Amino acid sequence: MADHASTAMAAPGTGVPACTIGDVIRRQARERGDATALVFGERRLTYACLDRRTDRIAHALLAAGLKQGDRLAYLGKNSDRHFELLVAAAKARLVLVPLNWRLARPELEFQIDDAAPRILFAGPEFLHAAKDLAADRGMAVIAAEVEQGDVPGFEDWLAARSGAASGATPLPVAEPDDVVLIMYTSGTTGRPKGAMLSHRSLLRVADGAPLVEPDFFIWRPGEVALIAMPTFHVGGTGQGLRALKGGATAVILKEFSVDAVLEAVVAHRVDKLFLVPSAIHAVLQHPSIGTADYSCLRYILYGASPIPADLLRTAMAAFGCGFVQMYGATETSGTITALSPEDHLSDDPARLTSAGAPLPGVEIVILDDNGVSLPAGEPGEIAVRSVANMAGYWQLPVETAGTVDAQGWLRTGDVGRLDADGYLTVFDRVKDMIISGGENVYPAEVENAIFSHPAVQDVAAIGLPDPRWGEKVTAIVVRQPGQNVDADAIIAWARGRIAAFKVPKAVHFVDALPRNPSGKILRRELRDRFAASTEAS
Repeated sequence: MADHASTAMAAPGTGVPACTIGDVIRRQARERGDATALVFGERRLTYACLDRRTDRIAHALLAAGLKQGDRLAYLGKNSDRHFELLVAAAKARLVLVPLNWRLARPELEFQIDDAAPRILFAGPEFLHAAKDLAADRGMAVIAAEVEQGDVPGFEDWLAARSGAASGATPLPVAEPDDVVLIMYTSGTTGRPKGAMLSHRSLLRVADGAPLVEPDFFIWRPGEVALIAMPTFHVGGTGQGLRALKGGATAVILKEFSVDAVLEAVVAHRVDKLFLVPSAIHAVLQHPSIGTADYSCLRYILYGASPIPADLLRTAMAAFGCGFVQMYGATETSGTITALSPEDHLSDDPARLTSAGAPLPGVEIVILDDNGVSLPAGEPGEIAVRSVANMAGYWQLPVETAGTVDAQGWLRTGDVGRLDADGYLTVFDRVKDMIISGGENVYPAEVENAIFSHPAVQDVAAIGLPDPRWGEKVTAIVVRQPGQNVDADAIIAWARGRIAAFKVPKAVHFVDALPRNPSGKILRRELRDRFAASTEAS
């Protein structure tokens, strides 16, 4: 296993970790109060200001009648407000529910009815939708920025409630195992479930000695993190929290765009950047690649979906910094394994396509269909045990029991295998595996082979019903602009790179692949769309 450079993840100035999110911000305010914590557009918050404001917001929430365990929701694009509300909820022993603003109305209604928040904070683009959603649900709506019509603005709401309350009673004392965040899973295989994340899981607070974690996984005072992924996803919120935990500055982009990301990297001298592979692909098409100064970047962290080897090599050459593959899930509070920069330089092609080794404090086993642990090299379902595991699914005890056993092992629903050195290779979701002619075919293997074709811009592999094979391997391909490659050429290319039973029996061409906000391909949508097709496009 790689020997990562590491440092103790203790709270600043002590050997003792901060055990709650409120503890983290209070300690940073004491030790580096004048340092910048959050940057959003023209707004800058120091750690001291963030601590004071989140105390006021916490008192205001309690003055509004919320009690321990009550939920508040945020419907808006990335903003410093999201992190203010999260810290305030943590201090008041409340629960924040970030809502995915890209969802359709029925999907948002489902999540709101499930979480039943008392207050809905809405960004300026979503105030009309928020008012409609709040109707007949007993929710108050607060504008996350300035008032609009009869919806009060955030600062006015705060001033009206926090003044008297803050001088009356102290804030409650939060516990490490309090649930502070409910994040809904992406729902690629069914109804989304609310993963309940605690202070302990988000901060990775172990009992006893502080965890020792690799350099690329922590932020330090003076460093700058760029939050470009959506904060309704654990990737965006998790990166922001880790920056605050380390005393770094978190620069928040309202939403991802290639121009905004690259401009922010240069303007703020960003040290570490987390992107999903589809975003990396988009960034590499930008004309500034090869001309602008990106030397400030120490690491590009990536994950959420497999990355084709050719795309990874191109990105490594373009940026010249350390690359880190990360694998995790909402239910594990984000990252549980990492492929280090040193591992990315390995001559072993299998190492480069792996998701790396478990992070400190993380145990991983591979299970068969009966829940029996499999030996190295055998594929099965990935199960994980760590302090970062969720507390369970909100109001779903049966589903929770089916996911996390009595010993604390959480079944991820992903297929993978461990090698003799403990490195994890992730194939696909259990439900995305293709069974063709009695053979298991993992879409990522097919996609990796086809992506290397010079005329292919993007690709997804799915299984479609077939009377002979049970399922036939089918490739959905996005051509590079100006290319006119046909199905026969794609099939021939794949035949030279993967086993015959994995080669697509059909190829369809589309303008773009459907993806969820975390960058994962919506295979179910593709299967529904092409299920009636019986011949290659």
